Amino acid sequence: MDADNPAPGTAPDDLHSAARDLNSGAIHLLRGLRNIDRASGLTPARLSALSVLVFGGPGTLGRLARAEDVAGPTMTRIVDGLCTLGLAERKEHPDNGRAVIIAATPAGHELMEAAAECRFDEIITAMTRLPEGDRQALVAAASPLRRLAAIVRERDPARGSPPDGNR
Repeated sequence: MDADNPAPGTAPDDLHSAARDLNSGAIHLLRGLRNIDRASGLTPARLSALSVLVFGGPGTLGRLARAEDVAGPTMTRIVDGLCTLGLAERKEHPDNGRAVIIAATPAGHELMEAAAECRFDEIITAMTRLPEGDRQALVAAASPLRRLAAIVRERDPARGSPPDGNR
């Protein structure tokens, strides 16, 4: 299915309108959560990379750079900062003596899980201000939206297949 061949019963104009609303809603939701994320004490880049490590698991610097769509040297600086803060650590790669595995420390897990809970609390608080029908629609749309995001990410050849996480 694509824009020229929409799902049966769904008009192309309806799909375009929904795509516009989803795009705008996602952008504004994420912008609205920036202040919540700032409370973690990390830069957005560090918080995002830590999220990949916590929810996606340990990985190489290259995998982390691809998941975050940054160059290797940039990711090295981000990881250096996380390591300095005690939120991540470098471990010996089991199969490649020249590579390392980057993993979140227990402190990194704790910080990231607390930051995620703060986001969830903010979203829940906002949802309680919506009419009941809107809340039900959002609950019903959560899983399809997650699947939609996975499809969009799969179609981006530069990203490859990043790990699924709860970010």
